[in-house]
Amino acid sequence: MAESSGVVMRVHRVRAEFVVAACDAELLGRDLPVGTAGRTVRVSQQFYGERVVSKEELLWALERATIANLLGERVLRLAREGGFVGPDGTGHLGGVPHAEIFAMHD
Repeated sequence: MAESSGVVMRVHRVRAEFVVAACDAELLGRDLPVGTAGRTVRVSQQFYGERVVSKEELLWALERATIANLLGERVLRLAREGGFVGPDGTGHLGGVPHAEIFAMHD
């Protein structure tokens, strides 16, 4: 049995896109501040899912993703270990490490 990663993930299929949304489980339900106008963004189960996945399942999905939205220290560490995010390939959303990945095809 695979060890829990502490990461939740949901795959969205939108037309030809295979969108992977994953975040650290404890971020679900949090409102993260965005900008200086008092706006927030909700880390929702509807987008990120609620099922905890293994490292192997996350990396399998990222290998197939055309778009990925990753939020949290653990999920980004796993994505780095898998070679999907470089050391300078992250930003922050509401103070939380964040990365978006887009696969470009010819």
